[in-house]
Amino acid sequence: MEKFDFSTLSSSDISYIDSLYEQYEANPQEVEESWRNFFLGFEFGAGKGSASGGDVSDEKLRKEFNVFRLIQSFRSRGHLLSDTNPIRPRIDRRAHISLKDYDLSDSDLKEVFTCGEFVGLGATTLQNIMDHMMKLYCGKIGVEYMHSDDTEMRRWFREEFESTYLKKEFTVDKKKRILHKLNEANVFENFLQTKYTGQKRFSLEGGESTIPGLDAVINEGARLGAKEYIIGMAHRGRLNVLANTLGKTYEYIFSEFEGNSVEQAEGEGDGDVKYHMGFTSVTKTEDDKEVYLKLLPNPSHLETVSPVATGYARAQIDIAYEGDESKIIPIVIHGDAAVAGQGIVYETLQMSELPGYRTGGSIHFVINNQIGFTTDFTDARSSHYSTSVAKMLNIPVIHVNGDCPEDVVYACQLAVKFRQKFKRDVFVDMVCYRKHGHNEGDEPKYTQPELYGMISKHKNPREMYIEELAASGSVDRAVAKEMQKEFKDLLSDRFNNVKQNEIPKKVPGPHREWGDLRFSKLEDFLSSPETAVEKSVLDNIISSITSTPEGFKTLRKAQKLLDQRKASYENDEIDWALAELFAYGSILTEGNDVRFSGEDVIRGTFSHRHAKVFDEKTNEAYCGLEHLTTGQGDFYIYNSLLSEYAVLAFEYGYSQATPHALNIWEAQFGDFTNGAQIVIDQFISAAESKWRRMSNLVMLLPHGYEGAGPEHSSCRPERFLQQCAEENMVICNITTPANMFHALRRQLKWEFRKPLVVFTPKSLLRHPLCQSKVEDFTSGKFEEVVDDSWVKAKDVKKVLLCSGKVYYDLLKHQQENDRKDVAIVRLEQLYPLPTTKIKEILDKYPDATHRWVQEEPSNMGAWMHLNRWRDTFRDIDCVSRKASASPATGYASVHVKEQETIVEKAFS
Repeated sequence: MEKFDFSTLSSSDISYIDSLYEQYEANPQEVEESWRNFFLGFEFGAGKGSASGGDVSDEKLRKEFNVFRLIQSFRSRGHLLSDTNPIRPRIDRRAHISLKDYDLSDSDLKEVFTCGEFVGLGATTLQNIMDHMMKLYCGKIGVEYMHSDDTEMRRWFREEFESTYLKKEFTVDKKKRILHKLNEANVFENFLQTKYTGQKRFSLEGGESTIPGLDAVINEGARLGAKEYIIGMAHRGRLNVLANTLGKTYEYIFSEFEGNSVEQAEGEGDGDVKYHMGFTSVTKTEDDKEVYLKLLPNPSHLETVSPVATGYARAQIDIAYEGDESKIIPIVIHGDAAVAGQGIVYETLQMSELPGYRTGGSIHFVINNQIGFTTDFTDARSSHYSTSVAKMLNIPVIHVNGDCPEDVVYACQLAVKFRQKFKRDVFVDMVCYRKHGHNEGDEPKYTQPELYGMISKHKNPREMYIEELAASGSVDRAVAKEMQKEFKDLLSDRFNNVKQNEIPKKVPGPHREWGDLRFSKLEDFLSSPETAVEKSVLDNIISSITSTPEGFKTLRKAQKLLDQRKASYENDEIDWALAELFAYGSILTEGNDVRFSGEDVIRGTFSHRHAKVFDEKTNEAYCGLEHLTTGQGDFYIYNSLLSEYAVLAFEYGYSQATPHALNIWEAQFGDFTNGAQIVIDQFISAAESKWRRMSNLVMLLPHGYEGAGPEHSSCRPERFLQQCAEENMVICNITTPANMFHALRRQLKWEFRKPLVVFTPKSLLRHPLCQSKVEDFTSGKFEEVVDDSWVKAKDVKKVLLCSGKVYYDLLKHQQENDRKDVAIVRLEQLYPLPTTKIKEILDKYPDATHRWVQEEPSNMGAWMHLNRWRDTFRDIDCVSRKASASPATGYASVHVKEQETIVEKAFS
């Protein structure tokens, strides 16, 4: 077939169309359907498809082609002309959607074009085509989907939107439900403003359509198979969502405004402000389907809850829904400034389709106030939309005018349909406004006088909807007024209940994973529970992790490691890696799951773990821990994306649903945790006190001074220890493989759950003295403090207390110099500090002086932490590196000298 010449169709798109036609000639099925249909029609008109064809003029064909390109421009860029901003005119982004842009003129408007068939109109005038496309793509909804290279997704979205949007018709009952939800949202805010003037609540006023929108997500999702919704959101509108979506009773919320929250009355923990709290409920949809709703608690660090919510959802997919992603939908509610400005949103989206982290997609609902605290969006982002980050996933974005609740409901229904069909993320960007300042005590006119002048004159969405319903005859104004009165009366009754101290009991959520656990008590840490296993368990594990299936071509070096692993067990010389695998294997054997993620964790940063081996011919992976016994727990281990922040938050969220699994995150190097400091500060260390939420998340942080330089020596233990109080987490710096084994197993043997932070070794992974015997695993339990068994107490004149790797440097000097007058005592657990056991050991050496020895500079490490216990460490001094701004020297020779000096000074 001869090649068509498109040069007469002067446009910037010609080269693209030319390449499309070449692709069509080579394989028509690879071309997007609408273009394929056009090329078929084009060839027919040009005499290519019929013997009688060819009587159409070149001019007519060019115009037909240009009309089709005009249609495509509406689909691609119509959102730039859409009427989605309720307050101010749109910024002109030059959409290039005009007759002139496509070599057409007003004289062509009355001409009939067969291209009308591509938009469901049949052959019709250009005027009708233009009018139709303007209504579709430039109305109160603007859609972005043509950027996607997923043909099936693009086709589905186009057909669904173009066939339903202009034909949407809500029943009178549905309209009343939307109005009822707007009533709840609006009247609730007005009531709080009247009763608690000036108190912070981060009101939803201006964005009230959020409530019918969320109602639509929940109802439509339930129709399409969803059973549960996990919600993460920031402050704006949170109290409204708690009350009118999740059903947190108005009494609870009013009592919090009164300063008498139920949590405070229970007298446990430090609590948190009302707009940080979470809630769980069971509710019914409009079709009378029962669904579960959970709003996670979160701090002011706005978007951190996004990966926490997806982590929790993934856990429920794994344990409650047997892998069915359609049963639970994460809903993440963003502010526009946060979704554009917080890098965690990108990280969370980047992980959304990875095997270890996918949840089948989240519904992202942006309450687009067009402002940050006081920062206008023109100063807050370089991208056109706050949602532009979504384009990197090729997923749809639906922009909708927040003053139009029916359009918001439609957008949410469309988003849920997409999510349930394609199991991918989708964004709804509801453009609205913020009636008050950042909080109700803030004056927004200081910085945005013009904007807030417009807002002060603007009717709220509820008022506008009532006018729309009255004009159409759907709902009478009197009915709307009565609905408003009924809701006001209900709020007043509930308010009076609070004043009379009549507050209903909490209703428990649907999941019972935490039901058999309790919060810890101080005496729980006086001694660890038994964590030993039978030798037969170890025998079975070693058999599984040192063998591969028949025909599996293990890399020679990897096979050598498996053989060494088996030999070390037989020789009663168990190293750190094997002890770890024994811990995971024994937990799995007992029927509990293990989930483990982080950068390069399958092999391990230091090539010690090798949880999986790979076939050198096929690259197929085999994991012996997955083949231990029938009825064992599931072993999930994933190399993560290059992220600490989002991944650690995801794993924290996962741990919120899996208290009977071992949940682990490992840093590639310990110092990388500072990339996730928000998760550690706001969630891991404080959640039990703030929100009464336990977690058993384990953080493995490689740590130790071995000349690697400032970045890869210290995991900054002082930062973790500084946050320790009220038995909020467990901090360990362990020196033996067996003790690591018992520490991991202890996580599930306790009757409560605690985060565990372990400063794990690097050089000790292969240190000949850092080994344990089989009997250390088949008897005993975790040892919080380890005394010196080599010396005799009566001979000891000095006690060196230490923790972690430096012990082996001290031990070498002690043994080589036969220093029986110096005892080395190891603190394996730095918090909760085992003061009783430390005192018992130190009392054995009544005539000895005490020194704390650490590798870290004196302003780092555990030294400052130990000073909190002056009764336990009387007259103790510290041997360490000098106080320093940097964690470690970058010069190898200096490192060696510093290390030698520490040891010599300790014994001097």
